[in-house]
Amino acid sequence: MHSHGFVRAATSTPQVRTADVSFNRDAIIEEARRAHAAHVDLLVYPELCVSSYAIDDLHMQSALLDAAEAAVVEIAKASAGLSPVLLIGAPLRHNGRIYNCALAIANGKLLGAVPKSYLPNYREFYEKRWFASGITIRGQSIRVGEAEIPFGVDLLFASNQIPGFKLCVEICEDFWAANPPSTAGALAGATILANLSASNIVIGKADERHMLCRAQSARTASAYLYSAAGHGESTTDMAWDGQGIIYELGDLLAESERFALRPELAIADIDTDRILGDRLRLPTFGDSAEAAGRPEDHYRAIRFDHRPAGGDIGLIRPIRRFPFVPNRPNKLDDDCYEAFNIQVDGLMRRFEQTGGGSMVIGVSGGLDSTHALIVAAKVCDRLGLPRTTIRGYTMPGFGTSEGSKSNAWKLMKALGITAEEIDIRPAATRMLEDIGHPYGKGEPVYDVTFENVQAGLRTDYLFRLAGQHNGFVIGTGDLSEVALGWSTYGVGDQMSHYNVNSGVPKTLIQYLIRWTTRTDQFDKSADTILEAILGQEISPELVPPGENGEVQSTEQKIGPYELSDFYLHHVVRYGQRPSKVAFLAWHAWRDKTRGAWPAGFPDAAKNEYDLATIKRWLESFVRRFFAFSQFKRSAIPNGPKVSTGGALSPRGDWRAPSDAVADVWLEELLTKVPD
Repeated sequence: MHSHGFVRAATSTPQVRTADVSFNRDAIIEEARRAHAAHVDLLVYPELCVSSYAIDDLHMQSALLDAAEAAVVEIAKASAGLSPVLLIGAPLRHNGRIYNCALAIANGKLLGAVPKSYLPNYREFYEKRWFASGITIRGQSIRVGEAEIPFGVDLLFASNQIPGFKLCVEICEDFWAANPPSTAGALAGATILANLSASNIVIGKADERHMLCRAQSARTASAYLYSAAGHGESTTDMAWDGQGIIYELGDLLAESERFALRPELAIADIDTDRILGDRLRLPTFGDSAEAAGRPEDHYRAIRFDHRPAGGDIGLIRPIRRFPFVPNRPNKLDDDCYEAFNIQVDGLMRRFEQTGGGSMVIGVSGGLDSTHALIVAAKVCDRLGLPRTTIRGYTMPGFGTSEGSKSNAWKLMKALGITAEEIDIRPAATRMLEDIGHPYGKGEPVYDVTFENVQAGLRTDYLFRLAGQHNGFVIGTGDLSEVALGWSTYGVGDQMSHYNVNSGVPKTLIQYLIRWTTRTDQFDKSADTILEAILGQEISPELVPPGENGEVQSTEQKIGPYELSDFYLHHVVRYGQRPSKVAFLAWHAWRDKTRGAWPAGFPDAAKNEYDLATIKRWLESFVRRFFAFSQFKRSAIPNGPKVSTGGALSPRGDWRAPSDAVADVWLEELLTKVPD
């Protein structure tokens, strides 16, 4: 895990007793030991957890302040030999003032203290009665016990063991400020932002914290940890829920149980490589740092040694098997509706612009042409045009099965489009004869030329038909095929007038078709045939069935689409190394009984893969994506981007030379992923 840039982080809600410093000290140490046993690298406690938060004027009692300072020293000593960096909260005195501080501790050493910047003094809060604001403190030090440690809001804490582990700390109300201190910390290079909080709970506040954590982690391209005080704080006038939250780049990784009586650890593995990779791709982040006066020039980086666990300690992190497929249960219909209608709107606008009289599409009875056809049907409905505006052609070739042809006809009839059939076999045979191909002489040779002749003829027919009927050709090839180069270039299925599927990978197409049937986007007859098409083997059907009736299988040739889509997302969206992609894929796919599947995903379609299989198909993906297929992408037709995972148009997310080699990626994969 650590070799791939992950940091195991946790929020802690320890047992506390109001103003009982010794009890709180022991509870903090106990949670540190429990986190160590879980191989945690960073542990974030609530605000003022050493003294308790809701103790009002007791904060100004010398005896309590003496005890809190002594407890901090004892906690630091007890941390020696433990893996986590501890962030604890305590009141500290400095130059005749009391500061509400967060202290960083690593392996027996006090690293520094960060004072709270914004002190709430409204409604139920009176912090300015007790504490001084630390908002202007920079470059100073503070004495804690016998140690003189860095003190100020200009501190970042950087691991010597995990390069991407750089930490910025803020405290409770700082987070609610119009300009949170953690924003500057992120712009100075912190990948992980931590908030020690004693936010009391009222109706709706938990949702507000989620909103702020999600927004801050997304806006600053970081991970954000929030740890709130819980049971044991004084309930004289307030109550506490002990909410712990971990977000990364806007994604929720972990959350603690609220209102728990026992100590809580919410644990997740934060991907600092992913964070830094995202920042590389966001010029706005760098521009913001420049506009803010280059905070990295003004922050003090406190480097520390700690004891991250070695070896394989697993991975505590939700990993989406299908990163392109909507996975928010409460937003499932909204997300599918949005994805589907991005395609509908793109095609509708292009059709309006051309002013043509028809949309021409080849209908094979397979997934891609089916999805493109139902998008076109919705375009007609939206524009108030008869569906006969769509001219669908099924063009059986040498490998076309009766099942596929039957499904194509049933679908075209169910949707009420203009439907015709053109048998391309005579023309294909003539072409194979003309070019001297062995098949033209009666030999059963089914090579790439044999396949491409059929794919090319189909496209040629469609373009001539579009000219004849004042229309344009709708492309059907999907994003997965674009990534793998699984198309016939030029006069073939790589080309069209507008490719409505170019931003939609195979796994999303399958899911969107299921969504259209589940939400009754079409009538029952269409739904029935759509379900039948979903159940078919994915095949180009360019080669006749074998002697045992076995049909040509795309996935046996290029690998499972569910794996290649997984690889595509992590390579294009985050630029991950092949070894890390393999690591993530192994954790996502090795056990089909673990982790979440998309809602409504059929049990029979749930697969699992061992590391050897993952490595084999990742090697194939790397070869095809980096060294084989870019020339096809460089000449891709127009088509709408659908997912934040990216698209591969040279006018959009992906620009690359057509003559690159894959050696760098192959070497990294083959040397760093075990057989």
